[in-house]
Amino acid sequence: MPDPTDLDRVQALREALRHHEYRYYVLDDPEVSDAEYDRLMAELRALEAAHPQWVTADSPTQRVGGAPAAGFASVAHALPMLSLDNAFSDDDVLDFDRRARERLAAAGIAVERIGYAAEPKLDGLAVSLRYEHGVFVRGATRGDGTLGEDITANLRTVGGIALRLRGHDWPPVLEVRGEVFMRRADFDALNARQAAAGDKPFVNPRNAAAGSLRQLDPAITAARRLSFYAYGLGEVVDGALPDSHAAIIDRLAGWGLPACPERRRVDGPQGCLAYYAGIGARRAALPYDIDGVVYKVDRIDWQRVLGFVSRAPRWAVAHKFPAQEELTTVEAIDVQVGRTGAITPVARLAPVFVGGVTVTNATLHNFDEVARKDVRVGDTVIVRRAGDVIPEVVGVLAERRPAAAAPWNPPTHCPVCGSHIERPADEAIARCSGGLACRAQLVEAVRHFASRRAMDIEGLGEKYVEGLYAEPGADGDGFEGPVRTVADLYRLSVDDLLEMKRRAEQRTGKVPETVKQGRIATRWAEKLIDAIDASRRARLARLLFALGIRHVGESTAKTLADGLGSLARVRRAPAALLRGLPDVGDAVAASIAEFFAQPGNQAVIDALLARGVTVEDEHPPAPMLAAALGLDALLAGLGVPRLTETRARQLAPHLRSLAQLATPEADAACAAAGLPEELVAALRAFAAEPGQRERLAALDALRAELLAALPATAATAAPLAGQTAVLTGTLATMTRELAQARLEALGAKVAGSVSKRTSFVVAGAEAGSKLARAQALGVEVLDEATFLERLAGWECDRG
Repeated sequence: MPDPTDLDRVQALREALRHHEYRYYVLDDPEVSDAEYDRLMAELRALEAAHPQWVTADSPTQRVGGAPAAGFASVAHALPMLSLDNAFSDDDVLDFDRRARERLAAAGIAVERIGYAAEPKLDGLAVSLRYEHGVFVRGATRGDGTLGEDITANLRTVGGIALRLRGHDWPPVLEVRGEVFMRRADFDALNARQAAAGDKPFVNPRNAAAGSLRQLDPAITAARRLSFYAYGLGEVVDGALPDSHAAIIDRLAGWGLPACPERRRVDGPQGCLAYYAGIGARRAALPYDIDGVVYKVDRIDWQRVLGFVSRAPRWAVAHKFPAQEELTTVEAIDVQVGRTGAITPVARLAPVFVGGVTVTNATLHNFDEVARKDVRVGDTVIVRRAGDVIPEVVGVLAERRPAAAAPWNPPTHCPVCGSHIERPADEAIARCSGGLACRAQLVEAVRHFASRRAMDIEGLGEKYVEGLYAEPGADGDGFEGPVRTVADLYRLSVDDLLEMKRRAEQRTGKVPETVKQGRIATRWAEKLIDAIDASRRARLARLLFALGIRHVGESTAKTLADGLGSLARVRRAPAALLRGLPDVGDAVAASIAEFFAQPGNQAVIDALLARGVTVEDEHPPAPMLAAALGLDALLAGLGVPRLTETRARQLAPHLRSLAQLATPEADAACAAAGLPEELVAALRAFAAEPGQRERLAALDALRAELLAALPATAATAAPLAGQTAVLTGTLATMTRELAQARLEALGAKVAGSVSKRTSFVVAGAEAGSKLARAQALGVEVLDEATFLERLAGWECDRG
């Protein structure tokens, strides 16, 4: 029988070690020496070894343990881990504050000065820590903000991360967001060990911290001393929390999670700027690297009012320090061809160490910028890393210019494929006209397709892409790489990858010793094939983003996926329909339609589907599409000169279909609508264009198909289509999420703030500023009983 006194001693040791960790990591005021801490830890390890049934996941001994992982599983963040918008000047900070006050005022909150929580912007890796009933159960990276990687085992090795929270007043579920970083002293010690072992040193603490956290073996992470500071919250279930950001961080510190001691609460933009100046003056003396400061609106209720944009909160901003600058010389000016054919001039530089990395190339942005700055080969230039990331040429020291330096002449033909370089009159960017014939565009297209936020094919880096797309005869033997389009990725074999690697080694002369000994490593190739296979099942938004359509980023890709619901519908949708989707303007709609109008692009998509790529989340078109399918909306989107939205609404009731525009009946419809003669003439000219009748008939057919495919909520004219609702307070009969879903199913848009364009406000118990704002603007307010009565009627009308 185990001695009960041993269990008492185990519990006492754990409490003592947690207390000393709190004193060391959170308060920075240790009570015992490292030797005494180690002695207590050794005693606890011995007792747990003797009684393994007493080992718990939150024991201080469990910071390192377990076998190396085969890979990192994905973790879906309950609340997105958003990025921050950047401010680079005092004016940017003043603008941020002004916008915040204006948005609060629009919500009925008049405020002269906003209080901000200010803290250094640590140069590390953002992570999320999930605590359930006070015990650390899971940790993840930010990833793409929606999906991260499960690095729980590695985060357990970070001394500042409490495995069990102090006290007992924490919520049952508490998700803490923070930064893992490496202090300069720990970085220097790590590099000293790297050098002693003959290994390559790390360039900077951030790279060292990020690389350490993504080790598959937690023991390696544990050997590289990392630190952690909490800076915010994610999901919180139940439990009361303070009503200000600064107080929340103080509460986290009280629960045993370290927070930056340099954090302060300041008043107004001037307080922010004074804090920024003070931290900047002490930047070099801080024990860790920072690249700016972060300001957050302190009041949590105001944060909720201000809300979010696509990838960032409106209530926070990162004020970046000026980029570090150095002098060097321009050795050449080349051009790079991007995945969309964009031509970017690049300065090839004499190597210079800037902001922690050696820079040999710097962007010159576009042809106009080269001319404006008058950058020439041989010039001495100022180089900086913009936002401490992207190297760029700031300017030229003309007084040091060599006499023979001549102005740079932009190329007229693509350096990769020889195609003509085009530059639209209204654009600053020049583009290669080679399209899919251009090797540079294909390589970049494949790289983008495989990237983390697209199809997420882990391990398919740029060097592999270059090797897999080899020009015929590049090696002097007529060899042609196996990848000519993104679809070819899905017919690669392990042998293809091994042959690509063999040729790369042959070109460079760097043949591994194992190969010389007749042993060929294949595990890397098998893992890459597995990663490619794993990407075959894709979410529609990711696949659309992966295709590299010009102007289609992640947000627009999601809009297309949400609105149209299937790849087939997106492929067929013309610009006139696309422009009716939220935040898709004329230029974006034209770009999408043009991409899918190209037979080569359609052929690649067909090949992707034929090789097993499937969309796993297709669904009927969204109710919001009903408004875009109205004849008036489609007419306005046809691009007919003078056919405005107002004129389209006049004409629509007199037409049965769009194809009718290309028939003799069109004149009678125009006359009945009272359209002016110049518009009638424009419509005639439009209808007379070759193939126009067929295109209009195809759009009619697609419209009918989509209307038939709309869910029942949109099969009729969506009772609340075009209306905007706002929910405030607590409803007794349903959650706010359910109320929002039911309103959206009826075609309404549910907004987070009240404005003159708000159609009605649903006010539950304890409604606050939104109710006051609605009353001030004269917006209709529905109490819960009236809302339920109206809701029943709307849903009955919908059928």
